[in-house]
Amino acid sequence: MKPTNTQNPEYYHKVVDCQYACPAHTPVPEYIRLIAAEKYTEAYMVNWESNVFPGVLGRTCDRPCEPACRRVRVEEEPVAICRLKRVAADNKGDVKKLMPQGPFTPNGKKIALIGGGPASLTVARDLAPLGYEIHLFDEQIAGGGMMRSQIPSFRLPEEVLNEEVNYILDMGIHTQFLTYVKSLREVLSQKYDAVFVGTGAPRGRDLPKLPGRKEGDKFIHIGIEWLANVAFEHTKSIGEKVLVLGGGNTAMDCCRTSRRLGGKEVKVVVRSPFEEMKASPWEKEDALHEDIQILDNHVPLSFEVKDGKLIGMKFQKVKAVYDDNGKRQLLPTDEPEVFLEADEVLIAIGQENSFPWIERDLGLEFDQWGMPVVDAVTYQSTLPAVFFGGDAAFGPKNVITAVAQGHQAAVSIHLFCEGKNLRERPSPYTNLVSQKMGIHEWSYDSGISIDQRYVVPQAEKTITLKDRKKEVELGFDVPIAFKETQRCLNCDVQTVFTADRCIECDACMDVCPTSCITFTANAEEPELRQKLLVPAENLSQDLLVSNELKTGRVMVKDEDVCLHCGLCAERCPTSAWDMQKFLYSVTKAYQMPAPLPQIQK
Repeated sequence: MKPTNTQNPEYYHKVVDCQYACPAHTPVPEYIRLIAAEKYTEAYMVNWESNVFPGVLGRTCDRPCEPACRRVRVEEEPVAICRLKRVAADNKGDVKKLMPQGPFTPNGKKIALIGGGPASLTVARDLAPLGYEIHLFDEQIAGGGMMRSQIPSFRLPEEVLNEEVNYILDMGIHTQFLTYVKSLREVLSQKYDAVFVGTGAPRGRDLPKLPGRKEGDKFIHIGIEWLANVAFEHTKSIGEKVLVLGGGNTAMDCCRTSRRLGGKEVKVVVRSPFEEMKASPWEKEDALHEDIQILDNHVPLSFEVKDGKLIGMKFQKVKAVYDDNGKRQLLPTDEPEVFLEADEVLIAIGQENSFPWIERDLGLEFDQWGMPVVDAVTYQSTLPAVFFGGDAAFGPKNVITAVAQGHQAAVSIHLFCEGKNLRERPSPYTNLVSQKMGIHEWSYDSGISIDQRYVVPQAEKTITLKDRKKEVELGFDVPIAFKETQRCLNCDVQTVFTADRCIECDACMDVCPTSCITFTANAEEPELRQKLLVPAENLSQDLLVSNELKTGRVMVKDEDVCLHCGLCAERCPTSAWDMQKFLYSVTKAYQMPAPLPQIQK
């Protein structure tokens, strides 16, 4: 193999598994260390710069960082990354003074944001400091989009959402709430320099052809619409027997909300096996804790209506069968049909995009599924001045993905308004700083706790089920938060190898607790991976391969199992190994040069 190019910022970035897995690339170990040092305000701002909504995401994020956490190499549970984010939000000081303060010098450019969700708000947050005049349109009463209408208050208190949305709106954003945009042509006629569409995926999927759907319509509700009606207090009750169709997080929100609105016997019914439900494991756990039954492998057959009233549903029992490629089929078990009683049914089987307000003769192309054709890098549509992001761009995902796309769309809008090439993206800001303070002293703590993951306390079920606005999770207190931070392996403190200092004493290889370091003759990658002390089986994680050493061997380190413990650097007699903190920060639009103000003629 050729020596690893560690000058490529993506190499070390990929080693910080949690940050790499985060769509917004939040520097996770950095803010965890700040929390450990009780620097909550600083930890909050590290988060805010990347993910914009630390308090929201500390409660509701889908946590793509946690399955990637290197802690699972040594035990079952990852670091509670998401809930530590909330600790920073709950204990922060006055952060507003640390944020960009308007009024900003106008640059003469005007941007329309259609939809007030996380993607649009991120675009506003990034472009406002550059002097853009931002106009935000949303049909809801306030900003937040799906965070306001679809995430129940028992998971996300309204005051937390309002605070973080207002940090952005207070930058001088021109808001037009309770305004439904009926025509993109009309928006474009108002001479905006660019338009960003962040309208989410506002339409819930239905089962229109299922027998009884029309007859039982009064008692059958689309999940996301029902959640919105609850959030805006149009709906305040539900029947005692409730069926929720679907296995995603929206279904979990529907069933848990039903329990709070009068549902005494609430069941979730899903086609797939329990283990393959799309809902996050912790969401399923919370539903079960609240006495909600989850019935898997049930395919709906009909809505049963008697004398104009819904009485229940019929289902077919199925089993999952997999072919050699892992493709799943749901086949009937030939068991009798199952009848489940119900007063009301909530359908939460997915969401779809809906763009009836975009005329089809504007030059904006749509694909065969009715989705806009959007560049995956620039988020630009085939109509150059129109950009998309969040669920409106590529379908339903989650808040953190919408934020990440908002950041990139803002960069593109800025480049577009400057007349520059949208594909010449700004490089990330990175650096490597040695943590060495003496011969064997380091400026970070490499002593890792052996504690198991701490459980986030919850309010009593007898209290939370009576009040849909009572927050269930109480968050870590400060002492427990500190203990949880000590489980972090500091994966951003990299093991940096300098080949010309190495005397090949093999001391690092001997002291390594995971046997991830090997000195061996070079070979092509497949063979080299098998020659290591412990074969490197994870092909998705790169190897660190040195230049040729004096003996003709090379040093190879399997980054996949390295614990960043620093023992190699402590043991090395020549400082060929060093522990260096790696910072990787995605460049945002507001960090790019601001356009010069236009002189009015």
